[in-house]
Amino acid sequence: MTAAHANDPEAIKAEIEATREQLGRTVDELSARLDVPARAKESAYRARDTAVETYRESPPLAIGGALTLVALVLGLVVVRRRAASRRKR
Repeated sequence: MTAAHANDPEAIKAEIEATREQLGRTVDELSARLDVPARAKESAYRARDTAVETYRESPPLAIGGALTLVALVLGLVVVRRRAASRRKR
Protein backbone atom coordinates (compact mmCIF):
# COMPACT_ATOMS: atom_id res chain seq x y z
CA MET A 1 0.00 0.00 0.00
CA THR A 2 1.44 3.37 -0.96
CA ALA A 3 1.45 6.43 1.25
CA ALA A 4 -1.36 7.98 -0.80
CA HIS A 5 -3.51 4.89 -0.30
CA ALA A 6 -2.64 4.64 3.39
CA ASN A 7 -4.72 7.73 4.13
CA ASP A 8 -7.59 6.85 1.76
CA PRO A 9 -10.50 5.49 3.85
CA GLU A 10 -11.94 3.57 0.88
CA ALA A 11 -8.62 1.83 0.22
CA ILE A 12 -8.33 0.95 3.90
CA LYS A 13 -11.90 -0.45 3.91
CA ALA A 14 -11.17 -2.46 0.75
CA GLU A 15 -8.02 -3.92 2.30
CA ILE A 16 -9.88 -4.81 5.50
CA GLU A 17 -12.62 -6.51 3.49
CA ALA A 18 -10.08 -8.47 1.42
CA THR A 19 -8.33 -9.57 4.62
CA ARG A 20 -11.65 -10.68 6.13
CA GLU A 21 -12.49 -12.73 3.05
CA GLN A 22 -9.07 -14.38 3.10
CA LEU A 23 -9.38 -15.12 6.81
CA GLY A 24 -12.87 -16.56 6.24
CA ARG A 25 -11.55 -18.90 3.53
CA THR A 26 -8.69 -19.97 5.79
CA VAL A 27 -11.05 -20.73 8.68
CA ASP A 28 -13.37 -22.69 6.36
CA GLU A 29 -10.44 -24.71 5.03
CA LEU A 30 -9.16 -25.49 8.52
CA SER A 31 -12.65 -26.49 9.66
CA ALA A 32 -12.97 -28.87 6.72
CA ARG A 33 -9.60 -30.44 7.51
CA LEU A 34 -10.53 -30.97 11.14
CA ASP A 35 -13.98 -32.45 10.45
CA VAL A 36 -12.96 -36.10 10.78
CA PRO A 37 -16.46 -37.66 10.44
CA ALA A 38 -17.10 -35.75 7.22
CA ARG A 39 -13.70 -36.74 5.84
CA ALA A 40 -14.36 -40.39 6.74
CA LYS A 41 -17.73 -40.30 4.96
CA GLU A 42 -16.12 -38.71 1.92
CA SER A 43 -13.45 -41.41 1.87
CA ALA A 44 -16.08 -44.15 2.16
CA TYR A 45 -18.09 -42.64 -0.70
CA ARG A 46 -14.97 -42.45 -2.85
CA ALA A 47 -14.15 -46.10 -2.10
CA ARG A 48 -17.70 -47.13 -2.95
CA ASP A 49 -17.65 -45.14 -6.18
CA THR A 50 -14.32 -46.71 -7.13
CA ALA A 51 -15.71 -50.20 -6.48
CA VAL A 52 -18.83 -49.49 -8.54
CA GLU A 53 -16.77 -48.06 -11.39
CA THR A 54 -14.44 -51.07 -11.33
CA TYR A 55 -17.45 -53.39 -11.45
CA ARG A 56 -18.94 -51.50 -14.39
CA GLU A 57 -15.66 -51.64 -16.31
CA SER A 58 -14.89 -55.29 -15.57
CA PRO A 59 -17.62 -57.26 -13.74
CA PRO A 60 -15.79 -60.62 -13.75
CA LEU A 61 -12.67 -59.05 -12.25
CA ALA A 62 -14.66 -57.30 -9.52
CA ILE A 63 -16.60 -60.47 -8.70
CA GLY A 64 -13.38 -62.49 -8.61
CA GLY A 65 -11.80 -59.95 -6.26
CA ALA A 66 -14.82 -60.00 -3.97
CA LEU A 67 -14.88 -63.82 -3.90
CA THR A 68 -11.17 -63.90 -3.14
CA LEU A 69 -11.66 -61.50 -0.24
CA VAL A 70 -14.55 -63.59 1.14
CA ALA A 71 -12.45 -66.75 0.84
CA LEU A 72 -9.56 -65.13 2.70
CA VAL A 73 -11.82 -63.95 5.51
CA LEU A 74 -13.46 -67.36 5.83
CA GLY A 75 -10.07 -69.07 5.79
CA LEU A 76 -8.83 -66.78 8.55
CA VAL A 77 -11.93 -67.54 10.65
CA VAL A 78 -11.45 -71.29 10.21
CA VAL A 79 -7.75 -71.14 11.10
CA ARG A 80 -8.42 -69.06 14.22
CA ARG A 81 -11.21 -71.38 15.40
CA ARG A 82 -9.05 -74.45 14.91
CA ALA A 83 -6.19 -72.83 16.80
CA ALA A 84 -8.54 -71.84 19.62
CA SER A 85 -9.99 -75.36 19.87
CA ARG A 86 -6.48 -76.88 19.99
CA ARG A 87 -5.52 -74.59 22.86
CA LYS A 88 -8.58 -75.69 24.87
CA ARG A 89 -7.63 -79.38 24.69
